[in-house]
Formats: sequence, structure tokens, C-alpha cells
Amino acid sequence: MVRRLASLCLCLAVLISAGQAQACRLALALALDVSSSVDAREYALQRNGVAAALMAEDVTAAILSGEPSVWIAVYEWSGRQQSVVVQDWVLLDSPRVIAEVAARISGHRRSFSRFPTAMGYALGFGAGLLARGPECERRVIDVSGDGVTNDGFGPQLAYRHFPFGGVTVNGLAVLGADPGVVEHFEFEVLHGPDAFLETAQGYEGYERAMVRKLYREIENRVVGGLEAPDRPRREGPG
Repeated sequence: MVRRLASLCLCLAVLISAGQAQACRLALALALDVSSSVDAREYALQRNGVAAALMAEDVTAAILSGEPSVWIAVYEWSGRQQSVVVQDWVLLDSPRVIAEVAARISGHRRSFSRFPTAMGYALGFGAGLLARGPECERRVIDVSGDGVTNDGFGPQLAYRHFPFGGVTVNGLAVLGADPGVVEHFEFEVLHGPDAFLETAQGYEGYERAMVRKLYREIENRVVGGLEAPDRPRREGPG
């Protein structure tokens, strides 16, 4: 009798765990560039742009439209050891929670400002963040940056040595500071199922680019490596 009860409890635990995993459609980690190439004004545009993008009507509607759910975490990155969590994993299950996360981001004090661009280390940090996050149908790192890796190992080494199985890395390349940023993102940073690149025309265009990017990531309109026919590549709200 005891063995049967224990076996039943184990089966129930497995079913509950599976149900929780199926109930989460996206675990999204936003990685924000705070390397030395980003000045104080640009940082404010980036930080406030992320907060505003989360509050955008189309993005909020995509997050809250039906089940399963969306979880989010946010971190800043720059040098080899300069990655800091701004918002730990949180379930975005109401307008109130989304507003609280946006307020936390917009009110955050910049963690670092004098370190280079160690994107490989930043991606390794993101892999660890995802590993201790919720089990979801999709796991995505959304990394923003205005330059190329210039310190430590690059993204491709990170993908070989950190747990990136089943993980997608999308990019938001900010144009203007480095002419090689788009090529670097396209050939070194993008990774995993249906990865895509969004671009911003300087930090002035960051908010609009982030709205488009978040909407596309949450809606998951990419099918078989191609954009769904009703929404061309790099097009969306904003």
C-alpha cells in the first residue's frame, strides 16, 4: 500500500511538473549593453526604451493574450565579470506586474560604464540565467549592443561551452557607433531556432526597435526559419 501511494505521488509530481512546463510558452532574458561605448544619454534611451516597449499596447496584449504564460528576466552586461541582473525571473501575468517590471527597469541605476564589450561572457551569463529559470516551450536571450566583441572570447565559443541546447539568441544591433555591428550580430551572435536580427537607428530609435522585437519574439511568428506570410521580416508594431 505504501509503495503504491509513493508511486502515485511520484506520478502526480511528474504530471504537475509537465503541466507547469507546458504552461509556459516563453522564457525571455533581455541583455542590455552598458559597455564604455554607451554614454549616459544613450544608456537612458536604452533603459527607458525597454520599459516603454514592455508597456506598449501591442506588446502588453501579446504577453497577456491567452495561455501559456511569458516569463522575463533582464540583465546588463559589458566586461568579462560585469553582468548584473536588473530584474530576476518574473511571470508577466497582469498589467500590474508588467508595469512594476517597467518601473524597476526605468528606475535602475546603471551598474557599470567603463568596461569593454565582452559579449561571449555576457552570453555565458545569460545561459546560466536561463538554466535556473522556468522550463518553457521556448527559451530566448534578446541581446542588445552597439559594437563588436573586443574583450575575451566571442559568442561562438560561448555557444560551444555553455548550455545553449534549444536556446535562441536574437539580436538588436544599434547602428551608428561601429560599422561592423550588423555583420557581427548576423554571423557571430544569432543562434538557435528561428533566430533573427532587429536594428535601431541609433539609441533614438531603440524604443521602436524593441517594440518590434518583443512583439515578434512573444508572438513567435517565425515558422520553419521563415517569417509567417502575413508579416514580412523586420516589420511589426511601431
